[in-house]
Amino acid sequence: MNFARLVFEDGVEFRGRYFTDVSDSFGEVVFNTAMGGYQEVLTDPSYAGQMVVMTYPLIGNYGINAQDVESRGLFLKALLVKEYIDFPSNFRSTQSLKKYLNDHGIIGVEGLDTRAITRYVRDNGAKRALITASTEPLDQLVARIQASPSMVGQNLAAQVTCETPYVWPIESAPLFKVAVIDCGVKYNILRHLAKRGCECHVFPNHVSAETILSGGFDGLFLSNGPGDPEVVTDTISMIKEVLGKLPIFGICLGHQLLALALGAKTEKLKFGHHGVNHPVKNLLKGDVEITSQNHGFYVKAESLGPEVEVTHLNLNDGTVEGIKHRILPAFSVQYHPEAAPGPNDSNYLFDDFIQMMTQFKNSPAQRFDTYVSR
Repeated sequence: MNFARLVFEDGVEFRGRYFTDVSDSFGEVVFNTAMGGYQEVLTDPSYAGQMVVMTYPLIGNYGINAQDVESRGLFLKALLVKEYIDFPSNFRSTQSLKKYLNDHGIIGVEGLDTRAITRYVRDNGAKRALITASTEPLDQLVARIQASPSMVGQNLAAQVTCETPYVWPIESAPLFKVAVIDCGVKYNILRHLAKRGCECHVFPNHVSAETILSGGFDGLFLSNGPGDPEVVTDTISMIKEVLGKLPIFGICLGHQLLALALGAKTEKLKFGHHGVNHPVKNLLKGDVEITSQNHGFYVKAESLGPEVEVTHLNLNDGTVEGIKHRILPAFSVQYHPEAAPGPNDSNYLFDDFIQMMTQFKNSPAQRFDTYVSR
């Protein structure tokens, strides 16, 4: 295996070994605390532009299979692990993680002190970095990193969205017709909607409000995705025009975009939320949910207007995890109720969306004070 250097923009360096083909890669380093589900992590478009450190030490154990793919490709910049396992053991496995990464041109590095890297990112924040086999002096590598794009100000959603609209397959007769805005949608979201009778029409994130409003849809879903939400202006403008005319449900980036359309502000977290064990309190029911999360920005609570109610809070840092409009049929959560990987505590939110669309069909002018589960 080949020597690899992980160099951060402030000059801090860690060393490991490539277990994939050797090449250079720039990206923002974040850590994921999940103990499994590395294939779902790899195929989550929300990791676009990032290098993912897995805190669980052994990665590759169960290989790669055809069932756990969450998008059409891999959008992250690198996978960083303590120890790579090249001999997978699982009845569903069809290939090794190494081959999968090489087939998609993604770098994998092992032999890193992932515990030390995680502590460094927690203390210093998510920073830009470079993976390289180069022996160039450190100051030259740092200059290259500092010339690379920052996560702030990047419209990465535009890079991962679908090129053309498509319809997700549904096995039964559809009960609802839903427009899905693909900012980096995970397939398990579409599976959950289809399971509940939704015919999902997936659109690129630059779709116009006119297309959505003239399509005979029962609801609008705003997907997860990567990057800075404030620069996804096409989608924000579309949401503003659709508000009040269709029920809206947003997840992750979709949550941030809905909040921005309602006049709120977003800001970058120090090191983001990435993992499957984040406690969130449902303020409407008083319950605590263990959630799957993957985001680097958050909605500022103080920027929300009086017409918006905070419905969920993160119990680790107190950030906003869910909102609903007090009158209009619109709500969103910052985390991933569809998980993949992760717990299923929050699956009920898809049922809330179904209830909201049903309610809107029967009485479009009704106030939506109580559309989410209490």
